[in-house]
Amino acid sequence: MSMGAYDEDEHERREEKAATVDAAFDDERTNYEGRIEYDSGESAEALIDQFKRIQSE
Repeated sequence: MSMGAYDEDEHERREEKAATVDAAFDDERTNYEGRIEYDSGESAEALIDQFKRIQSE
């Protein structure tokens, strides 16, 4: 069979696989407890100045 040729058996196998529902997985959501903190860092101008210093080195 050449590349791109129609393979009816393969088509049926894939269609059957796609039609099957796998309900064996755990569908409950995971609850996370704790805190998240974000550090916005330096201002944009300070970061640009730092970038220029690094580039000039």
